[in-house]
Amino acid sequence: MKSDEHFQFSNSVILAPIFFVLLIWLVFWVEIRFGLDFTKLGIYPQTLKGLRGVVFSPFIHSGITHLYHNTIPLFVLTAALFYFYKPIAWKVLFYGILLSGLITWSIGRPSYHIGASGLIYVLVSFTFFKGILAKHYRLIALSLLVVFLYGSMIWYVLPIKEGVSWEGHTAGLVTGLLFAIIFKKQIASPKKYAWEEADYNEEEDPFLKHFDENGNFIETLETETRTDSEAETKPRVNIEIDAENVQNSENEVIVEQEGRATIRYTYKPNKE
Repeated sequence: MKSDEHFQFSNSVILAPIFFVLLIWLVFWVEIRFGLDFTKLGIYPQTLKGLRGVVFSPFIHSGITHLYHNTIPLFVLTAALFYFYKPIAWKVLFYGILLSGLITWSIGRPSYHIGASGLIYVLVSFTFFKGILAKHYRLIALSLLVVFLYGSMIWYVLPIKEGVSWEGHTAGLVTGLLFAIIFKKQIASPKKYAWEEADYNEEEDPFLKHFDENGNFIETLETETRTDSEAETKPRVNIEIDAENVQNSENEVIVEQEGRATIRYTYKPNKE
C-alpha cells in the first residue's frame, strides 16, 4: 500500500469524532434531564462489579467542566486518528478503551474512575510514539503537533492533583505506547530510495558515474559518443561518377544507399 493512500480525507474523519462527542454529551444530558447519576457505572478497581466500568466509564463525566475539557481533545485526536491511521482507527479506539480500562481496574485506588481522559491519553500516546517509530515525515509532524498541543498532559500521569484519576491517565499512556509498538501493518512507511536498497550497487549508479573515486566531477563526452553511435547507424551512400564521359554534354551520377532505391542524377557540365 502506497503511503499517499493513507492520507485521504473521508467522511469518517468528521463523522467519527462527531459521533463520540455527541455520545458523551447525550449521556450527560440524560443524567441532567432525568436526574440520574451514572457514576456508579464507572470503574471501581479490583471488584467484579467494577469491571462494567471498563466499557461505560469513558462516556460518563462528573460535570460540565469535566465534559468540556474532554470534548475538544477527543474530537481533534479522533479526527487525526481517522485521517492518518484510518485502517486501524477503530481497533485503536475499541481496544484502547478495553485495555486502558483493565489497567485502571488493576492499579486504581478504591474509587470510581470515570471520564474519557483515559481514551484521550491512549490517542495522545499512540499518535506521538507511532509517528516517531514509523519515521514518515507526515506522521512525525503530527507527533510534534500533538506534543505542542497536549504535551503538558504528561504531568497528570502523576498523583499531583486530588480528585484526578492519574491511574486512568497512566493506563492510557501505557496502552498507546503498546499499540504504537504492536500495530505495524497498514501504516504509512517512508519512501525508500534506490541507494537504500540491499542490492544497491554504486558502480551501476548513473549519477555516481560522473564522479571519480576522490569525489571529483568527471566530464563525459556525451556529444562525441552520440555522434559516433549515430554515424554507425546512418546508411552508407556510394556515389559513382562516369569519369570517362566527363567531357560529354551530359553525365550521369548514380547514388546508391543501402536499404533504399538507387537514385540517378543527370547533369550538364558548364562549357564556359
